[in-house]
Amino acid sequence: MECRPACAACCIAPSISSPIPGMEDGKAAGVPCVQLDAELRCRLFGDPRRPAVCGSLQPAAEMCGKDRDAALHWLAQLERLTA
Repeated sequence: MECRPACAACCIAPSISSPIPGMEDGKAAGVPCVQLDAELRCRLFGDPRRPAVCGSLQPAAEMCGKDRDAALHWLAQLERLTA
């Protein structure tokens, strides 16, 4: 499965505890990553500075749902359940 264009749900909904360039303390759940560009693409894609957790998260039908709102909801719910 390919990432949905202009989605970035996985770069917004979950918290990330590892450092991100520009967010050295990681990011809180629901906060957009500073590495998202204007088209909601990761500026660090393919860059070794990208957190390992970001590279390990792969698009899947269950996670991505039918649209961006469904993906944001699913990931936010997962974040709450695992907090």
